[in-house]
Amino acid sequence: MRVHFRHYLALTTASTFFLILLGVYTGKIGAGLACEGRWPFCDGWLGLFPAHWPSFVEWFHRLVAMLVGFMILGAGIVSYRGDYDRRITYALGIAIAVLPVQILFGANTVLNFGVTASMFHQTAAQLIFASLVFATTVSFWNSNTNVAGSQSRTSTQADD
Repeated sequence: MRVHFRHYLALTTASTFFLILLGVYTGKIGAGLACEGRWPFCDGWLGLFPAHWPSFVEWFHRLVAMLVGFMILGAGIVSYRGDYDRRITYALGIAIAVLPVQILFGANTVLNFGVTASMFHQTAAQLIFASLVFATTVSFWNSNTNVAGSQSRTSTQADD
């Protein structure tokens, strides 16, 4: 496995964790309420630019979510097109499949302000994060076993 892909997976996983923490903060300060039930718009100029701190936090959460979503999609595409372990590809496939559901739950959180919508939004986030942790772990596990195997082959060939 190429080192760059493992590190990209680790960065994607860490970014997802940061996004979850940002989402917890967003929910804690009630930033979704700043949008007054208008999704995908919010308050501010033309409903696009934040007017105060809670709306800025909501928009920032959305921006980070978009970037992390593209990172997850990119990892899935590279895994599918490359010669990587099937477990990595399947785990990233799960994360990609849950991603649009996660977006809809996020919209529902803003539109309905309910605890149930927020709970489903968090549950989907945790499922995506768990899939990414699994894929990253497998990628590093495979690299360690491959390195150990290649070192043993090299030492065996040197003895011949």
